[in-house]
Amino acid sequence: MPWLLVFLGGGLGSLARYGIARLLPPAALAQGHLPWFTLLANILACIFLGIGIALASKDQLTKPLQLLFLTGFCGGFSTFSTFALELVVLGEEGHVGPALWYLALSLAGGMLALWLALSIVR
Repeated sequence: MPWLLVFLGGGLGSLARYGIARLLPPAALAQGHLPWFTLLANILACIFLGIGIALASKDQLTKPLQLLFLTGFCGGFSTFSTFALELVVLGEEGHVGPALWYLALSLAGGMLALWLALSIVR
């Protein structure tokens, strides 16, 4: 049964990421535009994961909910492969500055979001 929880959470996370992508304008990577929808999805996933980990560490999130929410939803919602592709395309198109900015925003923003979420919930 654990696989079903991960499957359902992953599907819901993927749908939520798709919804964010539909709300924001598509990134014109060839023109050096930052992919804001991927950045937003990954930062939000870090916040959700931080909240979930903090709750789990206080025994306020059951194992089944951890599988559904942390493994499934956060795994389906965040998107490292898309982040990596967008970063490579920005670089290949000669937009090194925006690529480095996107890398820094993604890494620092994700780590800060996760740390803040953990700190606030703990």
